[in-house]
Amino acid sequence: MQQVALVTGSNRGIGFEIAKQLALKKIQVVLTSRNPTNGDVALRKLTRDGIKKVVFMQLDVSNQVSVDGLSNEVEKTFGRLDILVNNAAILIDRDDVVASNADLEIIKATLETNLIGAWRMCKAFIPLMKKNGYGRIVNVSSGAGQFEYMATSGGYWPAYSVSKTSLNALTVMLASELRGTNILVNAVCPGWVRTDMGGSNAPRSVEEGAAIPVWLATLPDGGPTGHNYYDKKQISW
Repeated sequence: MQQVALVTGSNRGIGFEIAKQLALKKIQVVLTSRNPTNGDVALRKLTRDGIKKVVFMQLDVSNQVSVDGLSNEVEKTFGRLDILVNNAAILIDRDDVVASNADLEIIKATLETNLIGAWRMCKAFIPLMKKNGYGRIVNVSSGAGQFEYMATSGGYWPAYSVSKTSLNALTVMLASELRGTNILVNAVCPGWVRTDMGGSNAPRSVEEGAAIPVWLATLPDGGPTGHNYYDKKQISW
């Protein structure tokens, strides 16, 4: 049976590389982007590289109508979704902002994409995964969401950090709820990666950043669930 994967925010950066690596494993991939033009450009880039197991579908995870429309389109087109990688995220904290002077509108906007967006996707596709008795959900988190980081960070990146901590909590709750259903739910910190978000000074390539999300997306039946990973090693929340 042809497996189908969907990667949110996959027109560039880590998401694009995750989509590419999954397609190279002969998995049918749904590449998504808020901007259709950017999605088409990404799709053409993959096609030029000889990667054919990819289709583009427009998605804005912060918009419920968009998520519902995508869910219907995926079910109508493929009848299944085996892998969901919640990669779409924003980092809009200013460098000089800490928790005590944070703009709560920035907090709300960040949570809308980084937490609620992933939650919307899970709600939309878990019923389809249950129907087919198989699912792998990978939530792309960050070390900035770990409690030990926040305890020593001085309160910087408050919106981004809280959004990733909340995404970790969602991961744990879903894994607990779905135990025994063959739907595995894990979080991953890809590390500091050279992307538009990570910047050119980051030590890791996008290939390295995508490797562990792809590993989690292709776990065998009976694999781990409800954990947080960095380089295939389980890390604390």
